[in-house]
Amino acid sequence: MSTVSDAEILYVVESGVAVVTLNAPERRNALTPTMADALVAAFEQADADPTVGAVVIFGAGRSFCAGAELGSTQKMFQDPLDPQVYDGTSRVYDAFYRAGRLKAPVIAGVHGAAVGAGMNLMLAADVRVVADDARLLSGFLRIGTHPGGGHMMLLAEHATLDAACAMAIFGEEIDGRRALELGLAWASVPADQVRLKALAMARYAARDPELARATVRTLRLTARGKARDWALALQSERATQTWAMRRAGRAAMGSTTSTSTST
Repeated sequence: MSTVSDAEILYVVESGVAVVTLNAPERRNALTPTMADALVAAFEQADADPTVGAVVIFGAGRSFCAGAELGSTQKMFQDPLDPQVYDGTSRVYDAFYRAGRLKAPVIAGVHGAAVGAGMNLMLAADVRVVADDARLLSGFLRIGTHPGGGHMMLLAEHATLDAACAMAIFGEEIDGRRALELGLAWASVPADQVRLKALAMARYAARDPELARATVRTLRLTARGKARDWALALQSERATQTWAMRRAGRAAMGSTTSTSTST
């Protein structure tokens, strides 16, 4: 067994299974740029270890991942092209994009909330085991911005266009049972069984790491469009998301100015 800890990202390998845990429960595992960097480093470590035949991603505490935490929302919206803001967003995107390109098959074990970027991380996995009472929602329009990170492509890739539209545009929230019905999850189980189920599946694949890696590579190349379309979706959403963030920032500034003038 090997263990590596980076405070907010825990990495443990046992019996061929790499367990990567988001470990910032005080903010419901929302991804900061620094945490995203550590997540990418864990994925790189898993890829470099030929004994790893499966990767499982969990969230510590009450949630899987509540999205991205990029610092000041006011600054983010007022100037989304600020180098620090833009770089931070890119690093968060890199984390779940890298999850979708791991050499070994990937399982997301999801409990609690998966919101925005957290849903992207969940959908980056090859398989999802989700708690019956999990809360899955896009959340982007709720804060006045366009979805990002390939969010709508990921939704439509695994479910239907109706589901992608309902969640990304109309704000529909679903639980694990509904995710199973829509094809967004392989299994919906009681929350206390998510870890057991995900690890049991991972151990099956990890019996032969080389074969597991070869098989998931073939699956991704032949049966899914995600590998082909994700990079394009990232760039397509990014431009519109930047516009939406700047528009929201200007609206907030206008509201503040109006309030100050009236008082």
